[in-house]
Amino acid sequence: MNHVHRLLTLCRGDSEAMVPWLEERDSRWLVTCAVVITLGCALYGGAVGLWRAPIQAAYTAVKMPLLIFLTCGGNALLNGLLAQVLGAGLSFRQSAISILMSFTLASLILAALTPVALFVLVNAPSLGSAERGTGHSVTMLTDVLFIAYAGVVANGRLLRLLTRICTTPEAAKRVFWSWLAGNLFLGAQLSWILRPFIGTPGLPVQFLRDDPLRGTFYEAVFGAAKNLLF
Repeated sequence: MNHVHRLLTLCRGDSEAMVPWLEERDSRWLVTCAVVITLGCALYGGAVGLWRAPIQAAYTAVKMPLLIFLTCGGNALLNGLLAQVLGAGLSFRQSAISILMSFTLASLILAALTPVALFVLVNAPSLGSAERGTGHSVTMLTDVLFIAYAGVVANGRLLRLLTRICTTPEAAKRVFWSWLAGNLFLGAQLSWILRPFIGTPGLPVQFLRDDPLRGTFYEAVFGAAKNLLF
């Protein structure tokens, strides 16, 4: 099976066909997943950052794939340990490949949503308008919504795969929820440290902020929602 067919299988969520991939020692499939994550996230990130400035689009195109790889790498050991402790019967390699394929599917979904993100960008208040604060909030919340949607779909496929390869369905669910919690927490915090992805009106365009640990991701999302609703 060539890798294009594998990507189509991944999108369909055919867990039976994917199980043998976890036992392979050939690294070409892993390279394909890494390339898809890089291209898919870079394409989507560029569309999101374009609201602020072309240079911000370039920065975000670099940081979106970086965020995914740092989340995968940061939780690799923890997720492998959780799979062992929770009785899933998965090796560290199987755990890592499963999560990498989940992020690959999420990246494909984000790439497919890029035209919609550009549509939002064209119709949101621009940086030069009096309503630029609203434009920033709309862009941020749309970004969060799209990433959440891609994550939900990708993790749904991951749960199917875990149910097939784990020792019991209960173990699959325990591992799935533990992995999801860890990835969400680390991913959210890393996204805050790596900000800006969109670019705040009134602040300079930067690759990283001078105070990366100040505030939290959750405060920023709440502030954007409050700005739109009140």
